[in-house]
Amino acid sequence: MDSSRLITVAIHTYDKAHQLKNILECEGVKVVLQNVNLSSPVVSSGVRVRIQESDLPLALRVIENIEIFAPSALKECPEDGAVIMVPVDFSDYSVRACNIAFHIAQIHKAKIHLLHTYMDPIMTQGAALQLSDTLTFDDGFDAATQIQEDRTIRQIAEHRLRTFEQSLKEKIKDGIIPPVKFTSEISEGLPEEVIDDYALRVHPLLIVMGTRGADVKNRELVGSVTAEVLDSCRTIIFTVPESTKFKSLNDLDKVVFFASSQQEDILALDALYRLFPELPLEVTLVGLPQKKTIGKSEPSLKRLVEYCKENYPAYTFKTASLTLTNPIEDFKKIESETPVDLIVVPNKKKNIFARLFNPTLAHKLLFHSDIPMMSIPV
Repeated sequence: MDSSRLITVAIHTYDKAHQLKNILECEGVKVVLQNVNLSSPVVSSGVRVRIQESDLPLALRVIENIEIFAPSALKECPEDGAVIMVPVDFSDYSVRACNIAFHIAQIHKAKIHLLHTYMDPIMTQGAALQLSDTLTFDDGFDAATQIQEDRTIRQIAEHRLRTFEQSLKEKIKDGIIPPVKFTSEISEGLPEEVIDDYALRVHPLLIVMGTRGADVKNRELVGSVTAEVLDSCRTIIFTVPESTKFKSLNDLDKVVFFASSQQEDILALDALYRLFPELPLEVTLVGLPQKKTIGKSEPSLKRLVEYCKENYPAYTFKTASLTLTNPIEDFKKIESETPVDLIVVPNKKKNIFARLFNPTLAHKLLFHSDIPMMSIPV
């Protein structure tokens, strides 16, 4: 590593510095520790965590995570490489999501993990519970019957998953999808909670989720699993609508990136570039106007374009702008004028009340567009 290009991103005690080093290196960032007392390293203080300047955006995405030193984050790098998770329900849009996930996994030498969830009948039939005159729930519950129903539902799920896996193996054999290793898992519970739990435990490179058409999603605004995962999960989410036109990454060309002229733009752009470093993407940076920066967004966008041209040479960049009145309608206008293959949205974390009354842009676009979208947590 060229020491002349090293920059200090944090100063910690030895233990914290070593933990941060492990976390960053799990994300692919090379780290050097300086000012370590070699005779008694554990008592060192003021240890500098230094990285290459080019890795700064990725490192910032990790460091600015407030849960960075939580027990779930302090893990060793996985021995078998990166993981891409694909929640499946055996629908056509699950199949499309798998196809895209396998192509992305090939680029990063990652493996695929298929995750299928099912619900307990008691949970899905909760509306049938009756409150009797004695103020106790009386639903005719029979333990033996319940156990048998659970076993039957799981057996059906296992059979469908085996069939789905066999279809993937046939596609690999026929050369339709790349020969990527994959594993599978069946879990009982609410799909969004199971997905979030897996993401916290494994820290996948990406979650690829199939979605239905915008007209159907609009009729199912309440209870959308993908929307819940977009709002709560701090992993990059790639949504693949059932009507998407491209079948492989070679069809991915024109990208619309929603920029807020803030530091988060750099972090999200860097994440996009690391996922697709060799694709010659044409990226349209769409400025999201901020009330505080009206009149300043255009110069900020130009500076962002200059930064991008210098740091992401495989891509070409241009700009467009939205109004404060209706970003969704503005986007549809941009979409009608220029073909769009992928939407990229930096997605800030919001608490549950903020999400309820002011949904994120990624959440809104999910229900109003049939274009694949990448939501990048920042």
